[in-house]
Amino acid sequence: MKQYDAKKILNIALAGHSGCGKTSVAESILYLSKVSDKLGKISSGNTVLDFDSEEIKRQASIMTACAPIEWKNTKIILIDPPCLFDFAGGVSEGMRAADTAMIVVSGKDGINVGTEKAVEAATKAGLTKVFFVNGLCDESARFYRVFESLKSTFGPSVCPVVVPYIVDGQANTYVNLFEYKAYEYSTNGTVTPTALPDMGDRLEGLREAIKEAVAETSEELLDKFIMGEEFTPEEIILGVSQGVKDGSIIPVFCGDAHNTFAIDQLLNSLTWLAPSAADKGAEIGVDLDGEPVEVAVNENGAAAAVVFKTVVDPFIGRLSYIKVVSGKVSADTPLINMRTGSQERISKVLTVCGKKQSDSDYIGAGDIGAVPKLASTKTGDTLCSPLRKVVLDGIDYPVSSFTRAIYPAKKGDEDKVAQALAKLSDEDPTIKVENSHETHEMIISGLGEQHIDVVISKLKSKYNVDAVLQKQKIAYRETIRKKVSAQGRYKKQSGGHGQFGDVWIEFEPCDSDGLEFSERVVGGAVPKNFFPAVEKGLQDSIKRGVLAGYPMVGLKATLYDGSYHPVDSSEMSFKTAASLAYKNGISNASPVLLEPIGSLKAYVPDANMGDVMGEVNKRRGRVLGMAPAENGTQVVEAEVPMSEMDDFSTFIRQITQGRGSYEFAFVRYEDAPSNVAQKVIEKAKAEMTE
Repeated sequence: MKQYDAKKILNIALAGHSGCGKTSVAESILYLSKVSDKLGKISSGNTVLDFDSEEIKRQASIMTACAPIEWKNTKIILIDPPCLFDFAGGVSEGMRAADTAMIVVSGKDGINVGTEKAVEAATKAGLTKVFFVNGLCDESARFYRVFESLKSTFGPSVCPVVVPYIVDGQANTYVNLFEYKAYEYSTNGTVTPTALPDMGDRLEGLREAIKEAVAETSEELLDKFIMGEEFTPEEIILGVSQGVKDGSIIPVFCGDAHNTFAIDQLLNSLTWLAPSAADKGAEIGVDLDGEPVEVAVNENGAAAAVVFKTVVDPFIGRLSYIKVVSGKVSADTPLINMRTGSQERISKVLTVCGKKQSDSDYIGAGDIGAVPKLASTKTGDTLCSPLRKVVLDGIDYPVSSFTRAIYPAKKGDEDKVAQALAKLSDEDPTIKVENSHETHEMIISGLGEQHIDVVISKLKSKYNVDAVLQKQKIAYRETIRKKVSAQGRYKKQSGGHGQFGDVWIEFEPCDSDGLEFSERVVGGAVPKNFFPAVEKGLQDSIKRGVLAGYPMVGLKATLYDGSYHPVDSSEMSFKTAASLAYKNGISNASPVLLEPIGSLKAYVPDANMGDVMGEVNKRRGRVLGMAPAENGTQVVEAEVPMSEMDDFSTFIRQITQGRGSYEFAFVRYEDAPSNVAQKVIEKAKAEMTE
C-alpha cells in the first residue's frame, strides 16, 4: 500500500452493541475494497479482523484489530474493538487511535446499551460520530423506527444521509438524500442507478430532518431555519460537512453487511464527510516542565507517537501498535520512551491488516502501524524524538472489578502461571495481577467472568499452562476487647545447660495496626537484654490469632514482671515464654474476629437506585448517601463487608443491563457479627485439621 498524506487518511473505529454486525460491516468493507477476495463470515471463523483462536471459538471480538483499505484515493484504517462489555478495554484502545467512531446499530433490535456506551465513549474521546443501521435485508428490520429512536435519544443532530426504500419487507433500493439519487442492489453484487422511488411524505420528512440538523451548525442557519427560509444546496452540503467534522451533526447511513448493500455509498460519503487525520489528529501533550504543548499533525515535524495496543506472541515476541501524531517513524528514527526515559531501537515498521503484517518504509503523521520487539514499551506509552520530548495522553481503561484467586492446576507451576499472566496483562492492561502477602494467593482482576475465562483459556492455548480459579480468601483480623494479665513460663532441663524464661505480660486493646510493646519491669526481674526477645516472641505470635489463625491487631502488651536464671536463661527461652504468655492470655481477653469493610461507589441509572440500595442492605452494607453523577446517572455511596462483594460485579451488570459500574476499596476493619464469625472460625478450624 502506498504512503498517504494525513489529509487523505481516515482513522475509523467501529463500535456498537454485541450482535449488531460490526465485524460483518468491516468484512464487507474489506471485500468491496478488494483487501480480501471473499466475504468472510463470523460463523465460519474466516473473517480478517476476528483472527485470534479465542475469537474464532467464541464467535465474537475480544481484542482490537486494524485493517487499512484504499477507497477513492483515500486510506481508511478500520479499527475493530470488541463489543462485549467484558472486553471494554479494547474500546478504550480503539477510541484512542481513531478520529471517527462508526457506531453500528442493528436494524432489527435498534438502540441497545452497547449503542449508548459507544456514543458515550466516542463523545468522551472527542471523536466524530457516524451511525450505520445494519441488517436491513432481514424482514424484521425496521429502519425508520430505528432512525426515529436515534433522533429521540441523541437529538436533532442526527441527520439521515442514506435511507432504504422498502417493498414487501425487502430493502434492495437505497436513496442518497444528498445526491438525490437511488441505487438498486442485487445479491450477485451488481449496483444499478434507478429512478427515485415514490416515498410520499416520508422523503420530505427526511429532508426536513437534514435541514434541522444543518440549522444546528451555526446561528445564521438556525435563524434562517426558524424563519422558514429554504437552504441552498451549497449551504446544506457545507453545513453537513462542517457539522460532521466538528461533531454537531451525526450522519446516519444504512445497508446490509452480509450482502454488501449500500456499503459503497457509506465509503463514498466517508471520504468527504469524515474528518481526516490532518483535520482531527492534532493533540495537546505535556513537555518536560509539565506545560501543555500542541503537537500538530506534521509529517516534517519531530516524531511523536502513542502506543495504543500491545500484542505479545510466545513465538514472535512483542508487537506495539502505534498512532503517529507528528513526524515519521521508520527503522532509522531514534525514539525516546517518555515513561522509561530510555531510547528504543526501531528495527523495522509494519503495516498490519488483521493478522497479516507487511514491511513499510515508514509510518507517517496521522497513520497507524506497528513496531516489533520494543521490549520495555507498554500500551499507553509515548514514543518521541529526543529533539522534542513530549508526553501524549495515554489510555483511560475501565476499572477491573471482578476478582478471583488463581492457582496452577499442577503444583510447581506457580512461576509459569505468573510469567504467562504478566505477558497477558501486557496485552490487556485491564487484567490486573497481584500476590496477596496476607492470604498467600495470586489474585487476578478483570472486567467480568467471561474476561477471566478467556485468560484461563489463553494460558492453556498460548503458554501451555493450566490454571484454576477460586473465590479469593478474605483477609480477616483478630483483636481483643478485655484487659488481662498472663504468665508465660518456659523451663527445660535435659543435661548441661537448660532453658529458662519467665514473664508476666499485661495484654489490653489499643488503636494500632499490630502490636504495641512496652515494659515496666522493676528490680531487674527480667534483664533488659531479654526485652527484645520478649517483643520478638510476641511479634511472631500475633501472626496467628487464637480464634481462626488470622493476624492479631490492636494489641498492647506490657512486660511487667518475671524471673530468670543466671545460667539457663537465653533469648530463645524468653522468646518462647512470651509466646506462652500470649496463648494463655489472649484466650481470656474476649478475642473477636474483625472483617474488612470496603467503600462502595455504584454509578447506576435513576431507575436502578432502589435495586442497588436493597442489594447493599442484603449484603450487610450501610447506604451512606446518593448524589447525581454524569450522563443522568446517580452514585450510591455505601460501606459493605468485603466478604459480601464476590459477585457484585455480575449483579450490577445484570440489574442495569450493563449501564452501571462501581468502585470498591478497603477502608477499615469492624467486628464481624457473631453468626458470620462462627462460620469463619469453623471453616478455619476444619482447614487446619485437613
